[in-house]
Amino acid sequence: MTKIVNHWIGGKTVEGASGTYGPVTDPATGAVTTKVAFASVEEVDAAVAAAKDAYATWGQSSLAKRTEILFRFRALLDANRDAIAELITAEHGKVHSDALGEVARGLEIVDLACGINVQLKGELSTQVASRVDVSSIRQPLGVVAGITPFNFPAMVPMWMFPMAIACGNTFVLKPSEKDPSASLKIAELLAEAGLPDGVFNVVHGDKVAVDRLLEHPDVKAISFVGSTPIARHIHTTASANHKRVQALGGAKNHMLVLPDADLDAAADAAVSAAYGSAGERCMAISAVVAVGAIGDELVDKIRERAEKIKIGPGNDPTSEMGPLITAVHRDKVASYVEGAAAEGAEVVLDGTGYTVDGFEDGHWIGISLLDKVPTSAKAYQDEIFGPVLCVLRVDTYDDGVALINSSPFGNGTAIFTRDGGAARRFQMEIEAGMVGVNVPIPVPVGYHSFGGWKDSLFGDHHIYGNDGTHFYTRGKVVTTRWPDPADAPAGVDLGFPRNH
Repeated sequence: MTKIVNHWIGGKTVEGASGTYGPVTDPATGAVTTKVAFASVEEVDAAVAAAKDAYATWGQSSLAKRTEILFRFRALLDANRDAIAELITAEHGKVHSDALGEVARGLEIVDLACGINVQLKGELSTQVASRVDVSSIRQPLGVVAGITPFNFPAMVPMWMFPMAIACGNTFVLKPSEKDPSASLKIAELLAEAGLPDGVFNVVHGDKVAVDRLLEHPDVKAISFVGSTPIARHIHTTASANHKRVQALGGAKNHMLVLPDADLDAAADAAVSAAYGSAGERCMAISAVVAVGAIGDELVDKIRERAEKIKIGPGNDPTSEMGPLITAVHRDKVASYVEGAAAEGAEVVLDGTGYTVDGFEDGHWIGISLLDKVPTSAKAYQDEIFGPVLCVLRVDTYDDGVALINSSPFGNGTAIFTRDGGAARRFQMEIEAGMVGVNVPIPVPVGYHSFGGWKDSLFGDHHIYGNDGTHFYTRGKVVTTRWPDPADAPAGVDLGFPRNH
């Protein structure tokens, strides 16, 4: 019997009423294992209404109560790491170790939310004028929503909702319809931790659900992670409806390798950053820029390592890379490799046509490595979101920086060098929101914010960290003047001397 994933509204599972369902496949077998209910406008409205009702009390709740619940949730999340990772592997396809890593990174933001009282302290200036004090406080927005991608079905929602509810907001999550089960497990754990009904809600669906959240008058803010075209649409539409928006888009992350770099370390980093999680992550390194004469040796080292990667089902402990999320996405990724030679690239490794014995109907693709890729090639210009690594050649450091800065994307980038001066200059000159120095995937820890520049981010706020607190709250400044109690009207005795 096919499993059905329903909505979570007002603290309980709510069966889909629209009659529309989407298929969820096991990427390793290609078989449809689950149906997910797609929400109608009315069902989205019900989730927002539940969140609005809950906000009336949650928004006034004490910091101590909020953090107490989050601490309990953290313990439950930690105890259920494997169960959540198994759901991710079953629907996304990534290997179990990658899925566990995803949960661990989400836990970092829960940790941050548990200490939200420090970030919400506010400020006070006394005696700015005679008997006048000024204080700055931060207050929640109300109902906020998150729209999240398929590639990290547990981690990316946890980049959003722990901070949002810790700040006193209530939350409506619209996760990817391709791998929805992890979000329901998280909702159950939040309820078990004692989160009041309606503070966290989940509605599944497609464009109907998304567009309703973008226009709903009771939704005050939208957080989004996904492709650049959709991020731009989210930002434009939600802003036009007077909402606060953080919309994180796509990427083409470069790794600049200088002639003095440790080439073995650079090759190891390139392989893990390009092919980990089958390349389905916005912080994947998809373009290596080799400076000077090191290109041939670096490509040889990458090829040697890439050929040894064990590809197989995500629940096989020996697998190092799993399948792609859907057959359609697999075919799209393959098309970039198939057209690369005609566009001037040298195909060093061709992963198209790859299958796994016993799992021939899975969404498989092998490792692809393209060398001497021209910047005009589609494999370079587009975010492929698969296990395809492009190597570009430049003569100098300045040429490499100019190439990277000419990209419309500015999510993350890295430099590999032994020279501290070169690294320092790179981090100042490069136009990207996150920079790694001998670190290939510079995803910040929870107490620093994540976000890119240019077409990789729409909106003014990065996600989690200090930016997360500011995004999910609004500032208020209070100026106070009290008369001195000794000046109280005649007949009111507060025990103060009259002569002062």
